[in-house]
Amino acid sequence: MKTLRVMPGVCGLETVLTAESEDGMEVTIKASSKCGAVCKLIESLEQPLDAYEVCFVKPGEGPVYEAACCLSHGACPIPSAVIKCIEAECKLALPADVTMKFE
Repeated sequence: MKTLRVMPGVCGLETVLTAESEDGMEVTIKASSKCGAVCKLIESLEQPLDAYEVCFVKPGEGPVYEAACCLSHGACPIPSAVIKCIEAECKLALPADVTMKFE
């Protein structure tokens, strides 16, 4: 099981994602968030997800970004974070932190 904590920015609506897979191919993703849109995104995903269909698509494509149409802010990092959490849990990429900082 992989857990990823996301501080999305000025909205302050922290999200904690948890991905779980037994075989590295089918994965279930859960979210704990005060953002109703993020909760709706996760609820609208048909689970379990096929990790390969989620992770090996072009940016902006696939089931996670299709479900992200409920988000009202185009720069929301949650869809990308969902994919990062899934790929780490299914060993399709190493778990590494992602950082964006204004200078």
